[in-house]
Amino acid sequence: MNGRGDQQRLLEALLFAAPAPLSETELAERLGLETDVAALLHELAANYAERGINLVQLAGGWTFRTAPDLAPFLVSERPVSRKLSRAAVETLAIVAYHQPVTRAEIEAIRGVALAKGTLDRLMEAGWVRPRGRRDSPGRPLNWATTPAFLAHFGLDDLTELPGLDELRAAGLLDLGPAVLSETAVEPAETAEAAGDEE
Repeated sequence: MNGRGDQQRLLEALLFAAPAPLSETELAERLGLETDVAALLHELAANYAERGINLVQLAGGWTFRTAPDLAPFLVSERPVSRKLSRAAVETLAIVAYHQPVTRAEIEAIRGVALAKGTLDRLMEAGWVRPRGRRDSPGRPLNWATTPAFLAHFGLDDLTELPGLDELRAAGLLDLGPAVLSETAVEPAETAEAAGDEE
């Protein structure tokens, strides 16, 4: 594979066949370390810019994705096996914004104990993973997000996570006092329910 055309064809095939985004380092190992992988990637991205699929940078690597303007035409309905619980969504958000974070820190931020299966469900989804141990008594595990988390949510890196202002503007963050309805439970029952939501 000496010709530039051949290198670009191989690059295209590698990206097409890969189940996850490939980094420039991984591509260079396949194409040869002397290959200008960055230039080839930008040429290939330009070639695909006006097509039905685009070459994009996600999760620290490169991958093919459907062109964003075609998304409404490709919607299909399928059964979803299981939604994440509110506790799992909160835990995922805490890990994403505070990583690396320990289980005790997650519990302190949430204000309730973390059920055993919550982190397991997030690991099964491939969105969080252990990342070393904290240098403190008991040497607790640190938790962090994975490249699969970035790819699933369409992020190239963690700096693309929305900030407080963006979350407020989208109506996803309400910092005002909670309003209780007439059918609200008593405070003691609320505390029990919070512990059971896991």
